[in-house]
Amino acid sequence: MAEAEVATGAERIAAAFHGPRAALMPYLMGGFPSLAESLAVGQAYAEYADLVELGVPFSDPLADGPAIQAAGQRALEQGATFERVLDEVAAPLARDVPVVLMCYANPLLARGLRRAVDAIAGRGVSGLIVPDMPAAEAAELRAHCDEAGVALVPLVAPTTPPEEVRQIAEAARGFVYVVSVTGVTGERASLPPALGEVVARVREAADVPVAVGFGVGTPDQVAAVGEIADGVIVGSRLVRGVLDAPTHDDALTDVRGFLAESASRLRRSPG
Repeated sequence: MAEAEVATGAERIAAAFHGPRAALMPYLMGGFPSLAESLAVGQAYAEYADLVELGVPFSDPLADGPAIQAAGQRALEQGATFERVLDEVAAPLARDVPVVLMCYANPLLARGLRRAVDAIAGRGVSGLIVPDMPAAEAAELRAHCDEAGVALVPLVAPTTPPEEVRQIAEAARGFVYVVSVTGVTGERASLPPALGEVVARVREAADVPVAVGFGVGTPDQVAAVGEIADGVIVGSRLVRGVLDAPTHDDALTDVRGFLAESASRLRRSPG
């Protein structure tokens, strides 16, 4: 019997978005509180998530707010590196759920883009987000990702001009990540009133799903975003839950509770 063909990262991501509800995508800081514990948190995520965004800790995380910065610093202090996050978190987690790696440009450039992408693909990672590399400057990285079967996911901000939105959407692989607010990651009291217009503009231009992140921190907000977008990304709320938990078991209980409620709020009939 012939061996089944392995799905590309873009195919795994497409399948994760192909459902009766918006896809749920929690963010995980690789190596926080430790490499083993972050894998356990990711595996708890996988019980409810359609995809997992896995962050590589970096010393200058310009897009991250206080909770994710604190988690990244702790991960670096615990010995997390690009390679260890891939080997000890991404590879085992990718067997259960599509993993989209969030990595700043510097670690990729330091290793060489081709070598870094090959390492990512070799651990079964489906996609890559590079928040400090504009889509217009990512042609070389995108080519390496395409060759390796890794979807390079671009970001669109509320301030992105319409013509640039079209260009970004045309070059998108996997999905387009819509940043709901200007500024860094973090929980917000409410969603921006113009978010629906931004998502609609991106969806009109893109042939891939559109997911929203930054500032989504309650099940009510998850449900609201799920009504206008194809996917919902939750980061700081979950990272803060792990930061504040007195024990690792308490952390797992917190993230499971949040994701279970969020997933139930997203469930709806097709169409």
